[in-house]
Amino acid sequence: MAHNQFDLLKQRRFLPYFFVQALGAFNDNVFRQAIIGLIGVMVLAGAMSSQTKSLYTQLAPAIFILPYFLFSATAGQIAEKLEKARLIRITTAMEIAIMSFAAVGFVAQNMGLLLVALFCTGVQSTLFGPVKYSILPSVLKPEELTGGNGLVEMGTSIAILIGMIFGGLIFAVAGDYGKWAAGAAVIALAVLGNVVSRAIPRVAPGAPDLKINWNPIPESVAIWRLTRKQLAVRNAILGVSWFWFVGTVLTGNLPSYAEINLGGHPTTYVFALALFSIGVGVGSLLCEKLSARTVEIGLVPLGAFGISAFMVDLYFARSGLAPVSGLDIAQFARQPGSWRIMLDLTGIGFFSGMFVVPLFALIQSRTPSGELSRVIAGMNIQNAFFIVGAAVIGIVVQRFFGWTIPQVFLALAIANALVAIYIFTIVPEFAMRFLSWVLVRTMYRLKLHGIEKNVPDEGPALIVCNHVSYMDALILAASIPRPVRFVMYYKIFNIPVMRFIFRNAKAIPIAGAQENPELMRQAFEAIDQALAEGEIVGIFPEGKLTKDGEIAAFKSGIERVLAKRPVPVVPMALRGMWSSMWSHRDNRMGRMRVPRRFRAHVDVVADAPVDGHEATAEMLEAKVRALRGDAA
Repeated sequence: MAHNQFDLLKQRRFLPYFFVQALGAFNDNVFRQAIIGLIGVMVLAGAMSSQTKSLYTQLAPAIFILPYFLFSATAGQIAEKLEKARLIRITTAMEIAIMSFAAVGFVAQNMGLLLVALFCTGVQSTLFGPVKYSILPSVLKPEELTGGNGLVEMGTSIAILIGMIFGGLIFAVAGDYGKWAAGAAVIALAVLGNVVSRAIPRVAPGAPDLKINWNPIPESVAIWRLTRKQLAVRNAILGVSWFWFVGTVLTGNLPSYAEINLGGHPTTYVFALALFSIGVGVGSLLCEKLSARTVEIGLVPLGAFGISAFMVDLYFARSGLAPVSGLDIAQFARQPGSWRIMLDLTGIGFFSGMFVVPLFALIQSRTPSGELSRVIAGMNIQNAFFIVGAAVIGIVVQRFFGWTIPQVFLALAIANALVAIYIFTIVPEFAMRFLSWVLVRTMYRLKLHGIEKNVPDEGPALIVCNHVSYMDALILAASIPRPVRFVMYYKIFNIPVMRFIFRNAKAIPIAGAQENPELMRQAFEAIDQALAEGEIVGIFPEGKLTKDGEIAAFKSGIERVLAKRPVPVVPMALRGMWSSMWSHRDNRMGRMRVPRRFRAHVDVVADAPVDGHEATAEMLEAKVRALRGDAA
């Protein structure tokens, strides 16, 4: 059965939530751009000086982001303790009250009231932030996490873009009635969000018995420690924060870049932002297709280096001042080199989406449900630090070091590549998954059957599968959302290039009792330790690659493992691998055969778990044979 992430938009468990979070992002940006529009009107009318305008323009972002530092720790606890649909209704009700207050500020043209409302909007966003992402693992299946996050990121980026355009046009279109139109718009959007939120089904709290610590300082430290419990989650959060750093530097400089380096007027800036936002949306949506519905963090390195590549090209596409100025969108598009710049901006957004979506999915899939809201809150605090840091660094290098905006972009591209390399060095799983993803997706077209239903989402388990080729472990790793510790013959483990992947995947090398009894003993100890720690271990019970395409008798080692630790066993089978160049088919004098078909179809099939107390080698062999069927 074909799966499509857009099917989620037809289901009540996802659709109301999707619209609520998109409406929230849309209204936030309508509100902020309407404030900028009002400031422009007041300056033109002589009611505000240019110096005061500059002060408000610089003050507004700081006021909005301050609540993330002050209240994220409390917000994370509240999101953990309360039923999530109820909390969303509470936050959207808060939005109605805040926007009603903001409407008074618009009508009275009172910047003090509007800045207070802006701070309150930041508080409401801080409270909504943890539930926005922690709700997804509760309403989506594990194989839907990547697609669901892709839809959310797409919806958010497009909502932000359209909200900025809509908010920026209010005073230009409504004229003297702009202040009334702005107030009515933000209230109407808030009311709509609250109405839609009432359709969100009940979602159980992550930790209903949690005792809230209202002191933000020690609790901020506590949730920061939660974000660092698992190395992969810690560095995924670092990656998300870095995404915000890159995005802040890029989008913060786009208005000036569009004017100085592209020669455009304000509509050209909006066009440049639209290209980036559309790129983010497309890249986010494509993640599910590229990952084959798993949490595929192998896409993260691809996204990181794609961002740097297009950002470097953006520098070389236009490193100096624009040759002409005052261009509208159509005039800019006709200028020499403009299409290259447009492609670069879209490419940066595209790979940004590909970078961040798997990171969110990893954080959600690897964090215990009773801690996820607090971990997201901790991530939001870190994101806020990175956003402020990006703004400060951007100002410093331009004002005190004289860097041009293209030079800032070039430095950011280099820094992005270095940060990516650092993250992937600290957590080799990212690089390992990237290499295995490239190898497997280049050589094969995988079709998965029953994996999302039969492979446990958490807890220890054994995977047993027929052994056809040297690529079997990589194919299974690319098919199973959770990390798998594979037990493999030590000579396969030591294959050049593959060894890097297997070692960083924490594969367990094993030898026969007569070849190396000590290595065999160490392997069984490592298997038991991995299962004791709740991991999945993959075993090829035949003990060697098939010589004739048939399944050999399963060895008793599997029973030895289960006798000590009787965990669930998931029978799996590979179909279509016998014709692979990595199998023993048609070997001549030890040479591997050239594949008959590039990107051949391979089926990966999983059956229901077998109780470890009842499983035997003979029973598991029969199940794998049945799964393989006549298509082997």
